[in-house]
Amino acid sequence: MSDNSSGKEITVPPIADELGRLFEREGHELHLVGGPVRDAVLRRAVSDLDFTTDARPDATEAILRAHCSTVWTTGADFGTVGGMFRGEQVEVTTFRADAYDRVGRNPVVRYGDRLEDDLERRDFTVNAMAVSVPGHVFADPFGGIADIARRTIRTPASPESSFADDPLRMLRAARFAAQLGFAIEPDTLDAMRRMAGELSRITAERVRDEFVKLMLAPDPVVGLRILVDTGLAEQFLPELPALRMEIDEHAQHKDVYEHSLQVLRNAIALEDDGPDLLMRLAALLHDIGKPETKDVAPAGGVTFHHHDVAGARLARRRMRELKFPKAEIQAVSLLISLHLRFYGYADDEAGGWTDSAVRRYVTDAGDQLDRLHVLVRSDCTTRNRRKAERLRRDYDAFEDRIARIRAEEDLRAVRPDLDGNAIMALLGLKPGPEVGRAWAFLKELRLERGPLPREDAEAALLDWAASEGIAPRPDAG
Repeated sequence: MSDNSSGKEITVPPIADELGRLFEREGHELHLVGGPVRDAVLRRAVSDLDFTTDARPDATEAILRAHCSTVWTTGADFGTVGGMFRGEQVEVTTFRADAYDRVGRNPVVRYGDRLEDDLERRDFTVNAMAVSVPGHVFADPFGGIADIARRTIRTPASPESSFADDPLRMLRAARFAAQLGFAIEPDTLDAMRRMAGELSRITAERVRDEFVKLMLAPDPVVGLRILVDTGLAEQFLPELPALRMEIDEHAQHKDVYEHSLQVLRNAIALEDDGPDLLMRLAALLHDIGKPETKDVAPAGGVTFHHHDVAGARLARRRMRELKFPKAEIQAVSLLISLHLRFYGYADDEAGGWTDSAVRRYVTDAGDQLDRLHVLVRSDCTTRNRRKAERLRRDYDAFEDRIARIRAEEDLRAVRPDLDGNAIMALLGLKPGPEVGRAWAFLKELRLERGPLPREDAEAALLDWAASEGIAPRPDAG
């Protein structure tokens, strides 16, 4: 279809037409625009309705306040007013013809009077289509329909101009490739390679938000490869391209970059309740400590001793720089730090795991245990079917062991058999460091031996206190 052709082939939600009639009654145009139109063309579910209008923000706000249950104006400085209309979230933005200084991060907002000018400033042709409501006149001045048919991502203006205006669009290109399964047009891809350094103009928060959207896409590996191949990943996640370590003929090791992408895909295949961001991040980053810890043994072969520890540290630092929430940083770094633990238990000289080892595994994993199960299983990428099957059976047995011990003990809340008050009463102590040390000893004892009768726990504590030279204070009461 071309500009101003009929939009009857596109299904427009009825409330869009209803809202359009309200704007029409006040003498204004209203167009459904961007993602909702793209998704309608692709026969995908349409949500979060976005509109553009010739009405200025104050006029838009007046119309919405008269007909919406809730209105928000947090984006009014950029021409956007939102509201809940008939139970649906809508956002209406005044036609824009922004100017960019190409130094700062935000445009100088300038309102326009023509729909085509507004569409030209959008990121990609597939997002630069509009349908008028209620008239259903379809506008596609930059060939978005044709690019959808070709499954191509291309900028309406020249890619150099578009990316100079907003470098974050380069990350969006990779994200849409991952979300839609489209290829990036060669000139656009080349501009991304040449202009990757421009991403430094963008705040860490905006980069993080776009990266998160990519990671939650149906196939984030597609987008991640684009980020690495264009040099964009080097700008905000250099640990990922660093995984492409050279493999020499005398000290072979698996391709850590390809392995990490496969682990991510394995983890996605095990998801059963929608995309899990923390699981995906842990899978992608679980081996980022390997380049730092790589060592070639005198007899040949490569080792990566303690790459789990190094990787957890690197993940914490990178996620802090990208302004991830503290709880998410802690969860991902914990998973990375524990992802090798199972293999140590599997290689136990005794031929199995002690109950103590299982308790520590569960306790250390805490509320990330289910994700840790997925990560360990996903980390097996060997092509040796016999080895893969053995590892699967071993971990099945391990999970069964955890379930059995959990049935006997509450492993989610492992605590010492004596609390702080009992410790102070038995040893005649007041609150202080000695009580904390005694509590830590009893927790270790609990992990090692499981629940103990009270008299056994008290006897063990008295023996420990004597060996540590802890005696009741004279003023203890």
